[in-house]
Amino acid sequence: MSPGAGIVYALGPQAVVQAAGALGVDVAALLRDARINPGLLRDSSEHIPMDRYLSLYRLAVERAADPDFGLYVGHIVYFSGINLHLYMTTICRTLKEYFNVIPSTIRLRGDTGRVLIRAQGDMIALEWHPLEPRIADWRPVVDEMLMSSVEIINAICALPVLVRAAEFTYSTPDDTRALKRAFGSHLKFGSDTSRLYFSRDVLRYPLVDLGFELTSDFWVGPANVVTQEEGDDPFLRDIRAAIRRALPGGDFTIDTLADELNLSRRTLQRRLSSYGVSFKRMLQDVRQEQARRYLDDPRLAITEIALLLGYSDQASFSNAFKVWSGCAPTEYRQRAINQPVVKQ
Repeated sequence: MSPGAGIVYALGPQAVVQAAGALGVDVAALLRDARINPGLLRDSSEHIPMDRYLSLYRLAVERAADPDFGLYVGHIVYFSGINLHLYMTTICRTLKEYFNVIPSTIRLRGDTGRVLIRAQGDMIALEWHPLEPRIADWRPVVDEMLMSSVEIINAICALPVLVRAAEFTYSTPDDTRALKRAFGSHLKFGSDTSRLYFSRDVLRYPLVDLGFELTSDFWVGPANVVTQEEGDDPFLRDIRAAIRRALPGGDFTIDTLADELNLSRRTLQRRLSSYGVSFKRMLQDVRQEQARRYLDDPRLAITEIALLLGYSDQASFSNAFKVWSGCAPTEYRQRAINQPVVKQ
């Protein structure tokens, strides 16, 4: 991946903004100066270009003037994703199983980097490998990734997981007290890779048992993340995101989409054809996906869902949904309510 290429999902920017606001930074000015539309941060499925994300992050660190900023962001990232990780405890029994099935960092966070687990003798190492060269040894992101990892592991394990040692790619900071509170006293700086070491025994640790079944309201979002298709192309992601944003406005056409993407109609049609898809098909797919997501949220009325999907009225939406699913939206929602959630 070339420097500056790629995207990050809204979770990361949301956490950066929250941490900055907690430290007294003017959030509105921060987003304006980073050229980020605040509306993009309201939907975790939205994404932001890597360059703008890094600009936001660097401005936040500068204005917060706190060397431990990345630790705070990591804590927020952990808490923001807690639904997903609790969902994972219903399909995994041990930490080893969790490591085997948890979606990759790229699928969860975007093109920031990968977390790898390696066995090293009687220890296991959790390693952070950034894809963006500019953050390879930048302390805030390193601290964020390691901090969120530690907190997630300890949140889902029934037994406490101790960090035996930690290594960081950045040089030794003037004050290491917060790092020692987070990762213990065995710290090494200027390493080739940022990593955490745990006893190999933790792989056998059982995960927490919630003691109750999760309702569809709780797990529909995390389940969508887990079942997301691999190899999703950035261009197609952009198409779907643009369609989702424009749907509530109604009267959405291929010309509207081309304008949104700053492409000519002919260029857009040619690129879609190269992927073997059409505008009409993608519009229908996004509507189906969003329709089911909205119907799984009982707080949304059918009329509201119709408008969110760009239909002029409830009847038009209901007719289209019957063609897709073979039942009315109200029937689909009732089936979801009546269907028990089976713990695996």
